[in-house]
Amino acid sequence: MVKRTIYIALLLILAGGNLLRGQGLTQETFKIGKTLALLEAIYVDSVNISSITEEMIISTLRNLDPHSVYIPAKDVQEQNEPLQGNFEGIGIQFNLLNDTIIIVSPIPGGPSEKVGILAGDRIVTIDGEKVTGVGMSTTGVQKRLRGPKGTTVDVIVFRKGEKELLDYTITRDKIPVNSLDAAYMISDKVGYIKLSRFSEQTAVEFAQAVDKLKASRMQDLIIDLRGNSGGYMIPAVQIADEMLGGEELIVYLEGLHTSRQEYRSSPSGTLTGARIAVLIDEGSASASEILSGAIQDWDRGVVIGRRSFGKGLVQNGFGLPDGSEIRLTVARYFTPSGRSIQTPYNEGFDKYFQTYYKRYFDGELIHPDSLNLPDSLKAYTVTNRRIVYGGGGITPDVFIPIDTTYYSDYYRDLIRTSTLTSFMVAYTDSNRRTLTRRYRSFAGFNKDFSFDEATMDELKAAGEKRNVKFNQEQYDISAPEMKRVMKALVARDLWDMNEYFMVVNEDDLAIRRALSILNDPVLYDKLLGYTAKGQ
Repeated sequence: MVKRTIYIALLLILAGGNLLRGQGLTQETFKIGKTLALLEAIYVDSVNISSITEEMIISTLRNLDPHSVYIPAKDVQEQNEPLQGNFEGIGIQFNLLNDTIIIVSPIPGGPSEKVGILAGDRIVTIDGEKVTGVGMSTTGVQKRLRGPKGTTVDVIVFRKGEKELLDYTITRDKIPVNSLDAAYMISDKVGYIKLSRFSEQTAVEFAQAVDKLKASRMQDLIIDLRGNSGGYMIPAVQIADEMLGGEELIVYLEGLHTSRQEYRSSPSGTLTGARIAVLIDEGSASASEILSGAIQDWDRGVVIGRRSFGKGLVQNGFGLPDGSEIRLTVARYFTPSGRSIQTPYNEGFDKYFQTYYKRYFDGELIHPDSLNLPDSLKAYTVTNRRIVYGGGGITPDVFIPIDTTYYSDYYRDLIRTSTLTSFMVAYTDSNRRTLTRRYRSFAGFNKDFSFDEATMDELKAAGEKRNVKFNQEQYDISAPEMKRVMKALVARDLWDMNEYFMVVNEDDLAIRRALSILNDPVLYDKLLGYTAKGQ
């Protein structure tokens, strides 16, 4: 009986091989399938074919390039949500504090706000399941609250001041995931937009923000791409299109199996008359580099900050039968001047992703002279023939060193142990009513709010409980920055991310430099090479 089973299995393997050849697949492809079939059919012990297959795919892709990846079926939705620009759920922002789910804020217009959920509410049960004091994780909360649009979830909440627990039935809906964190007038004539990623909705969010800023008489614009690791290419192209003239090349793609594809601007950009400053750093990658590269290559704006990460590879997603996905590199992208800005990865996966640390220890993040790029990477901007470089990121026109002024081991340890964030969640939760009564507007809060020494002493004590030893000298160095970040966290929880950035940006070196350049037309033109051309 065993021999008969093996014989049938081998016949199926051989038949499968003939079928694969008939579909034009290579002998090597057949070898992989045959190996897995043999393991499943006749190997001496039982094997987990699913696990072996995943390990084989992961290992293979890792040896190709750093950005070709395998995503298991269970993770595909979570990976795609930030890029798709929405998910389906009840629409709340929450924190976990002392094993309790505290609602920071219901999303405006979302399902929770519509039924009366308020900031500061504590969720006690979800669909009858107790979720306090049971070690619930953030992932566990999301799993229970998210679900298909139109389905319902029952929650019981505790609200300070109410004698009884409150019951709510919430109908899930599509909830937007914003990729634009902030948009506000940073001076009388200059607008500021902060993009955290490039999703399907980013260009729409950007256009709406520009309209709002123009209504506030914006003339020039700062686009903050620091820490923006990218996402979809098309939104970056659409945003660049708003600042360029007609038929100007924004980016092009090429690969062994991908013929050259060009993306060009239309003649109707809404920002063609504005002066532009783009902020980048070592965390800016992919679509961020497409946008900043196009602006730089056309001498359309001043790029300020530190050299970007250098991701110039393009991935396409390919679904597999079990719902998993392979994101496979299919092409390289090039800026208008012909630059490939992909960081070399010939030394392997691990060293590639240590780029940031290497740049730090080499001094590049602090001293611009530490970056020595060979002439072989030299290129020229399209309009004014300024020298720019490829081969590992976008090199800024104006260098801003990483700010270590407020750094100390004490401050680092407060962050590393989550002491600072946990303390601020508890502080805002305890003082929410007092703060909202005292500060009717963000403008009033930003002008008058500050932390007293008693609150700072409480933070120090919270640190000691987590083995963060207090150091007076280090505290004195970091205190101004700590208080600014703490104030920003309160602003975020009382208002939104926009107000968070309005606080933290007040003493930002790159933003101060961008404002000084935008407010000096002669310097702005000189940096872009127009003075040399007599324009």
